[in-house]
Amino acid sequence: MNFAKSTAELFIPDGSPVDEAFAKTTDLGVCTHQDDLEILAYPGILKCFGQDGLGFTGVCVTNGAGSPRDGIYQKYTDDEMQSVRRLEQKKAAYVGEYKAMALLDWSSSEVKNAAIRGPVDDLKALVMACRPKTVWTHNLADKHDTHVASALRLIQALREVPEDARPEAVYGLEVWRDLDWLNDGDKKTFDVKEHENLASALLGVFDSQIAGGKRYDLATLGRRRAHSTYFASHGTGRSAGPDREVPLRR
Repeated sequence: MNFAKSTAELFIPDGSPVDEAFAKTTDLGVCTHQDDLEILAYPGILKCFGQDGLGFTGVCVTNGAGSPRDGIYQKYTDDEMQSVRRLEQKKAAYVGEYKAMALLDWSSSEVKNAAIRGPVDDLKALVMACRPKTVWTHNLADKHDTHVASALRLIQALREVPEDARPEAVYGLEVWRDLDWLNDGDKKTFDVKEHENLASALLGVFDSQIAGGKRYDLATLGRRRAHSTYFASHGTGRSAGPDREVPLRR
């Protein structure tokens, strides 16, 4: 797999050959920043975890250079933060038993520039190699403009691949905006009550993001629990789900 950036990397947690890892991929998660996958694509990660015949592969589009930093990371340079975040994403891929983890290493400004073809070409190559049945990414109502840009680059890539290589379903999920405001008929729910320990472990490895006081681990699990509690006025809630998303239609 050759990516546009020479600094891009493909990590295979179990050391399998690349072709074998891609062949086992049924679910492809495409996110912007390191730790986005573990928030937005958790239904896909959970679905594949420990299951024969199912496999999750992740894609992180940007390099994480502009991330906020505090605590022991306060004086880290952008280059040092990129190394830390890349390592954290690899740890999550290992914990979640991903088949592969692609780190494309684009800057936020490059992803937001629709005239730059590289991110689209990288995503096309990954879709063609994996032929996933389901793709998980950011929803287009996300308040983070780079998240929306990544989703748009992915949509462009999916439109450009042959029709027989397109996934059966594409879902846009929550990170920087709750989708509770959508009508129930416009949402699809996913049951994520099992293995809450896995959800905690996946988010917990991103110490560089949590150390400064942004408790993404607690906030994400709390949002899922709130969804369960407030989903239906006359129904009973479950411990940590369902998680709610909105499908992206081709």
